[in-house]
This record gives sequence, C-alpha cells and structure tokens, in this order.
Amino acid sequence: IDGEGRLSSCGNAPDHVPGLLGHGEGVTRLDAPTRLPSTLGGERAVSVSAGDGHSLALTAGGAVWSWGVGTFGRLGHGDEQNQWQPKKLEAFAWGKGERGCLGHGEDLSNQLLPKKIEALAGGGGGAGA
Repeated sequence: IDGEGRLSSCGNAPDHVPGLLGHGEGVTRLDAPTRLPSTLGGERAVSVSAGDGHSLALTAGGAVWSWGVGTFGRLGHGDEQNQWQPKKLEAFAWGKGERGCLGHGEDLSNQLLPKKIEALAGGGGGAGA
C-alpha cells in the first residue's frame, strides 16, 4: 500500500492460482511492484492480507475487496468464481445487536442469520460500529 492508499503487487502466480497478483487475466509474473489497475472504487486502502491463493483489502470507508481463487466460496462473493482483479464484497453482520454493534442502524435486534449492512451497500459511506 503506497502513501495514497493504492495497491501494488509483484511475484509469480502459478497456473493453479489465477488472479493472485490482481492485475487481470493472463498476468502471472511481475518482477517489480506494479500498481493494480483497480482503484477500489476510488477508496483508499488501509490494510491488505495476501494469502497463497487469494488476497483481501480493506478501505478507509470499511469496504472489503477480494481477488484470487474463488473455490469453496473463499472470496465471499456467493459463488466459486475466480477473480482476476479486486471485487467488492457485500457487507453482512449477525449476532448480538444491542447498542448498534452490528451496524444495522436503528434495528438493534439480534440477528440469527447474516443481514446486509445497508450503510455499506453500493459503496456508500461507512457506519461506525
């Protein structure tokens, strides 16, 4: 992550790990750090986690983006598709809802199943939790 919150990657992605570098289909080797083509919806990245098959980025607005191998639903997009470049996740929360700790606004009820956090849907602003 550079000083402006933009992501870069480098390295070698084996054939069985499509999208690992986050630069699009066919990019499997980068010998020097190269900025990702995705701008994460114009948001500033504040944290990134790179695994051996997929990566995640968190933006200052609370959005989460994932890319890489999608088997077993590991990217969180509701399917098993590989993602060649970062794709934004829908935000969900569940559990004890008191004092707004789930981010569901005025709905303070306990959530027994995952419920979408509307304040974060569609790239909108973040809600403090």
